[in-house]
Amino acid sequence: MSKALLISFLVSMVPLIELRGAIPVGVGIFAAQNIEMTPTTLVLLFVTCMVGNMLPVPIIFLFARKFLEWGQNQKLIGGICRFFLEKGHRGGAKLQEKAGRGLYFALFLFVGIPLPGTGAWTGTLAASLLDMNWKKTCIAVIAGVLLAGIIMMSLSFGVASGVQSVAG
Repeated sequence: MSKALLISFLVSMVPLIELRGAIPVGVGIFAAQNIEMTPTTLVLLFVTCMVGNMLPVPIIFLFARKFLEWGQNQKLIGGICRFFLEKGHRGGAKLQEKAGRGLYFALFLFVGIPLPGTGAWTGTLAASLLDMNWKKTCIAVIAGVLLAGIIMMSLSFGVASGVQSVAG
């Protein structure tokens, strides 16, 4: 079980995959290794993925913007840095335009609804680029990751249960 948790932890730290991919991976590994999916193991998987997904958030908020702004003019990494800056600015502008005064609630929903291109990495980068308040950003991102985790755990557990019942 520790191998499944370690893999899930590492996958949850990968940009664009994050907890949205880590939970199904963990549930899949549990099912493949015939690890009983008790409430305890599911909570352990959930917490492991939450921690892994949140671990990069302070680094992204405090340093990613500075690194990307510096890197956009560098020969080897300029293209990828510009890509992420543009993605963050676009995401932030959309968020700000749609949210108005409910910017932190919009950030929560942006991070929490598991769609491609949303999540803690993109949401935190957008918040950094918009110079949003660190404490309020953290609360919104944590709440969003929690929501995404609940959604993904529900979907993953439902699919895994269906596969196990069909497989016998």
